Amino acid sequence: MGGAVSAGEDNDELIDNLKEAQYIRTELVEQAFRAIDRADYYLEEFKDNAYKDLAWKHGNIHLSAPCIYSEVMEALDLQPGLSFLNLGSGTGYLSSMVGLILGPFGVNHGVELHSDVIEYAKQKLDFFIKTSDSFDKFEFCEPSFVIGNCLEISPDCTQYDRVYCGAGVQKEHEDYMKSLLKVGGILVMPLEEKLTKITRTGPSAWETKKILAVSFAPLIQPNHTDSGKSRLVHLPPVAVRSLQDLARIAIRGTIKKIIHQEAMSKAGSGLKNPPRFKRRRVRRRRMETIVFLDKEVFASRISNPSDDNNNSEELEEERPEEEEETKPSELKPDPPVNFLREKVLSLPLPDPLKYYLLYYREK
Repeated sequence: MGGAVSAGEDNDELIDNLKEAQYIRTELVEQAFRAIDRADYYLEEFKDNAYKDLAWKHGNIHLSAPCIYSEVMEALDLQPGLSFLNLGSGTGYLSSMVGLILGPFGVNHGVELHSDVIEYAKQKLDFFIKTSDSFDKFEFCEPSFVIGNCLEISPDCTQYDRVYCGAGVQKEHEDYMKSLLKVGGILVMPLEEKLTKITRTGPSAWETKKILAVSFAPLIQPNHTDSGKSRLVHLPPVAVRSLQDLARIAIRGTIKKIIHQEAMSKAGSGLKNPPRFKRRRVRRRRMETIVFLDKEVFASRISNPSDDNNNSEELEEERPEEEEETKPSELKPDPPVNFLREKVLSLPLPDPLKYYLLYYREK
């Protein structure tokens, strides 16, 4: 079984490889991928495979390959404040990355068929909020998950700016999926063995682009009740932020600006030539086939003629001789510091207010 990119030793190296292979192409998507460690969404006994470009499935729990998620994130063209619907939200890994980009005034909803997977997703979300230092680098749009079949969403539900479906969509359900989208919105889904991006350009106008050749397990058809009626899925209402919550968002934002200004001021009077890290030699190559586990069989990048010029390009960044002689131990970065947390804890405020500003996080 192979992947589109080489396996990484940790989450950052996995992202480096995805960038090198041009699966991650924008800074927003890169930041979201680096902020959430993929291994945190694996069961402990399977974490050795977390940084391979492969799908993973255990029971009802499923994660697509990193190259698939990165192509999805890029195709969705996410922006702060948008509404997002994840059909087949699974572990919540994708929904959480999306939430980092949507920000506090976005909408982030997921529909998942299996109740045990929703419980798993809620545990992973809680773990991220309470323990990850990356959480404080963003203003987060927390995802909300509901149980049900995504083909049975109530017809009176609101439409969304962005929609993703994580299962193979049969042709007869294409119009249903489109109906979930606002004018100007983007739908990404596996349709007829292709990961497809559909943009709604008008009330009945669409633009379609094929991204990747893929093979996903198909959507599960609704199981009607004895009376013949379907079980309608009611999506969460769009929540209105409380005054307390708005104040917390504003205060955290102000503190972050102060921290940024202080950092810029220090950088202006600091070292002119900070040490640079020596890059390892990498070989850029595009592989046509990705073999998945279980029912997701393969995915291959749709050929782009411009890619052929760089298929086997070997890259190595040149360094001055004195840099080559620098000992690796001298290039090790210091452990990351959560400056927002430090600043909040140093403020002359009552402890309960400090904890509220920090979302009662453990670290």
